[in-house]
Amino acid sequence: MLLGENENCFNIMQLLLNTLYMISETDKDLDLILSIFKLRLISILGFRPKIDKCISCNEESDKYYFSLRDNGIKCEACSRQDKSSMTMSYSTFNAIKYTVTAPSKKLFSFNIKDDSLEEFKLIVKLYFNEKLEKEYKLEDIF
Repeated sequence: MLLGENENCFNIMQLLLNTLYMISETDKDLDLILSIFKLRLISILGFRPKIDKCISCNEESDKYYFSLRDNGIKCEACSRQDKSSMTMSYSTFNAIKYTVTAPSKKLFSFNIKDDSLEEFKLIVKLYFNEKLEKEYKLEDIF
C-alpha cells in the first residue's frame, strides 16, 4: 500500500486522472505516459530525485549520471564511485527534470526521441522499483 489511511492524496488523484486522460484521449506513447506517471508518483511520495547539481559534491556537470542509491544526479567523477549510477543523455536528464518539476497541467506536454525514451523508461523503472522495494507492473494495469 502506498498511502496510509486518512492521508491527503489530492496530488496522486490528480496525477492518476491526468494519466488516464492521456491514455484514453491522446495518441501519446504509452511507455512515455507510464514512465512519467511512475516518476511523478514516486516524487509525490517523497522520493523526488535531486536533479539540479551532483548529489555528492554539488558541482554542475555537462555529463549526466543517475544514482539509484543516492536519489539523483551525479557528476562523472562521483559516479565512478557509485555502482548504482547509470549514464544518461541530455534528453533523458531533461525529461527527468521536467517530470519532477513541471506543473501538473503541463506534465505530459513533452516528447522524447526513441533512444532517449528507452533510457528514460529504464531509469524510471529501476528507480521506481528500488524506492518502493517491490517490482510493480503498471503496464499490466493499463
